[in-house]
Amino acid sequence: MGGHPRRAWFRRAGGTLGTVAKQTVTVDDVVSAVETARDKVMADEVKSLVKLGLPKSHALKMVAERYRQREEAESGEGEAGAWVDMG
Repeated sequence: MGGHPRRAWFRRAGGTLGTVAKQTVTVDDVVSAVETARDKVMADEVKSLVKLGLPKSHALKMVAERYRQREEAESGEGEAGAWVDMG
């Protein structure tokens, strides 16, 4: 028989060659994953600031304010006055 060892393993595992399993993901799942990742990054930043000697409450405020400003800039709320209508 011969063949490629991965293909033999795949057949033994119950797979069929040439088919791909499709997995659907809801928008809510994606949003939840992004929010979870953002929260982890924020927590890591707070930990780093605390290690540098800042009080935890001050570090939390700094990180939260920075993310709030970033979200405003991305949504365009903070840039409304900066653009002039050329039309």
